[in-house]
Formats: sequence, C-alpha cells, structure tokens
Amino acid sequence: MRSLFLTLFALLLAGNLFAADKPNVLLICVDDLRPELNCFGIDYVHSPNIDALAKRGRIFQRHYVQAPTCGASRYTLLTGRYGSYGNGALFARGKELQKNAEAVPPSMPAWFRQHGYTTVSVGKVSHHPGGRGGGNWDDDTQPEMPLSWDRHLCPSGDWQHPRGFMHGLAHGEIRKNAKEMAVFQSEKGPDEIYPDGLTANEALKQMDQLSEGDKPFFLAVGILRPHLPFGAPAKYMTPYENADLPPTPHPEKPTGKTTWHGSGEFMKYNRWGRNPNSDAEFALACRKHYAACVTYADAIVGRLLKRLDDLGERENTIVVLWGDHGWHLGEHAVWGKHTLFEESLRSPLIVAPPTIDKAGEASNAVVETIDVFPTLCELATLEKPDFADGTSLVAQLEDPDAEGRVACSYSGGARTVRTPTHRLIAHRNGHLELYDHRTPAGETENVAEKDPETAKAMLAELKKRLD
Repeated sequence: MRSLFLTLFALLLAGNLFAADKPNVLLICVDDLRPELNCFGIDYVHSPNIDALAKRGRIFQRHYVQAPTCGASRYTLLTGRYGSYGNGALFARGKELQKNAEAVPPSMPAWFRQHGYTTVSVGKVSHHPGGRGGGNWDDDTQPEMPLSWDRHLCPSGDWQHPRGFMHGLAHGEIRKNAKEMAVFQSEKGPDEIYPDGLTANEALKQMDQLSEGDKPFFLAVGILRPHLPFGAPAKYMTPYENADLPPTPHPEKPTGKTTWHGSGEFMKYNRWGRNPNSDAEFALACRKHYAACVTYADAIVGRLLKRLDDLGERENTIVVLWGDHGWHLGEHAVWGKHTLFEESLRSPLIVAPPTIDKAGEASNAVVETIDVFPTLCELATLEKPDFADGTSLVAQLEDPDAEGRVACSYSGGARTVRTPTHRLIAHRNGHLELYDHRTPAGETENVAEKDPETAKAMLAELKKRLD
C-alpha cells in the first residue's frame, strides 16, 4: 500500500510540472434532464443560460446514456467504461479500488488529478451528493470514489445531511415517507429555499478559490432538479402558469413485452389521489412543474457561467453540460426513467471548448456518455486513457457533420443498441424489440419480425460491444 501511494505522489508531482498551460474543466451534471430545452427545439421551455452555452459550443442532438438510472449512468461518465446496472455501481468500484488499487483503472477526475489538476465536486456528481456512504450518506470511511477528488462537497444546510438534501423540498423538508411528500411544489423565496441554491453558492465559492490557485481545475457541479420531487422557487413556475404545452406523443401503454414499468418512483409520492395517466389536468400540472425545475436548474447554470466570466476564466475553460438520463413525462404511459425507450436514454450533451469552429451548430451524430472522458482528455491534451471504452468527440467538435457510431445501453433485464435509424432492445429471454425511427410509429411498433435481417445485424453489434 505504501508503494502505491508513493507512486501516486510521483504521478501527481510529475503532472504538476506540465499542467500550468492546461485548460480548466467545468462539468455540469443535471439530474433527470431530458432534452426539454429551448436550444433543443422545445420552444415553451425557458432555458436562456443553457441556450447561451449552446450558442458558443456544440449540441449533441443524439447523445445517449448507458443506463437509465442515476448511479450506473454516472459510473459511465466518471470512468469512461461500461459497467453494471444499478445505483451502487460506483460504490462497488470504490470497494474494489480500496482492496487493490492497481487492478482498477482511474476515474476521470483521478486521471485529471494525476495530471496536475485540482479536482473538486459539489452537489450530486456521483450518485450520492458529496460522495459518501453510510445511513445518511456522510460517512467519510465509505467514499464513493476513492482517490478522485481533492474536495467532494455537499452543503446540506437545513436538510441536515446528504440523504435529506437529495430529495429535499423547501425550507429543509426531507424525504422520510414519500407518501407524505408532495410530488410537486412551488414555494416563494430565493434559490436557497431548495437544495440546489446551496450547491450553487458553494460552487461559486470553490470557483473563486480555484481561480486563485497555481494549477488548472476540474470542477464538477451536480444540480438535483428536475429530479423528483418537482420543487422549485415560485418565480420559476411563473412562465408556465398560463403556457400552452403540446400534447404528449404516444401516451398509451405499450402492448407486448417491453421495458415498460408502473412509474413506482413517481407514484409513491403524495399525488392527492390523482393519476396523470387518467387525469389530463394533473398530467399538465406535472409537466409544468417539471419545466419550472428545468428553468431553476438553468438559472444555476447561468450563475456558474457568469462567475466564470467575472473571474476571467471563460477563455481558458472547457464547459460540459450533461444530463444523466432522460425522463418520461407520460410517453408510453410512464412517469419516470428506468425504461430502454428513447425518452429514458436520450439526454442533453453540450460541449463548449474555449474556441470552436461553427459554434452553435448541432451535431446529429449518435454519441454516448462514455465518450466524454476521452473527449476532455484530448481537448486538454492529456495522455489518452487507453482503458476507457468511449471515443473522443473532437471530430464532431471540429465538424458538426462528422459521423458518430452506435450507442449501447442496458437495464436490469435487457440491453439496447441505437443506430441513426433504429433501436433494438434484446431481453434476457431472447425476445427482441426493433423500432424504426424513420417512420412516424417510432417506438410504438415492434418490427423485429418484419425486418429480421436488421434485427440480426444490430444484435451482433450489441454483443460485440457489450459482451
């Protein structure tokens, strides 16, 4: 063990010698954020700050996560590797790392740290805000990502601890029995009456401190909203009170075997006896409160970007905005994630280097979350992480018309591959779902029996990538 830490110290010392001219990285992770943003073509959503970031960077219209659950998706972002499904993926890796560090490849923040960066995390970046285990997620002896962060912070304030912070509503209300907690809420007050306001304040403080240092920084900021329960200050609900929202596409429960589920996470909250699948007025209210949470998250992003400007760091910082997965708002009669449909797996990805050709133009290449790690390394001119499964997106940053590849994802009982035209879902029992996105039916008509050759070819690609 002593030799391991001496090796790590030597790597850090060597990294410091070459890090002085490296760009900073600001990684913004937003929880449960579907591409429901103005810059992604959703005109009723107010997202001016993310839109401004998109205008000076590259939007990836077809970005797909590896898993439709927080922990497993964040595992792939932070390691650049395919992994297991489930929220404990990073904790399992952390235990293996503590047993035998040499057998576990470094995480993305650890890699940057070894190359001379100061690495700081604020809020929900890994699955647990603050990155610790234990009953209240604040046990220092149970790190979620050992050897990764110089500081891994969660300012819990009135929410008492990171567990209370994670699902907190206004004025320190924490989730005990979800049935007693409103599924949506909009209280009057400043940003700080909800947990993300504390995250923003701490992130700004860290940014001030990091800008004064003599090393480049890798700052990751995790925003909770629009994760359930949908709670945001009332001022962010104002634009939606009288807004007209378009109808929800394909709202019917699918027939046949799919990865559909009964929206258990959503349904366990206090819904005042109402069900959005049978109550159109309530469904609309849920959608508007989700949108308010998106606008609240956007305001936090705006504060971060403004501080970057005020500190004079904008021209030397790579900014990435990433959604950890999508979220159904009634499509397929689902209110939540955890499916392998498009709504769960497609999420926003915006990469904004200090300089970029054709800024603001979108890429339609199919890309994956595992691609972020090698992309940031190439942009920062760091050594390539050969252990990462992803592919750098610098080609798409240089040319928005550059092609991508395919995207592979997985859940507990099935796996999926997405090409520019089709999605194949392969269940453990051999059942296949094939959807043709060139048709209006999209993911409502299984064409596996009609098009067995496409299904066979996509299944082979899926096995090649994940087996």
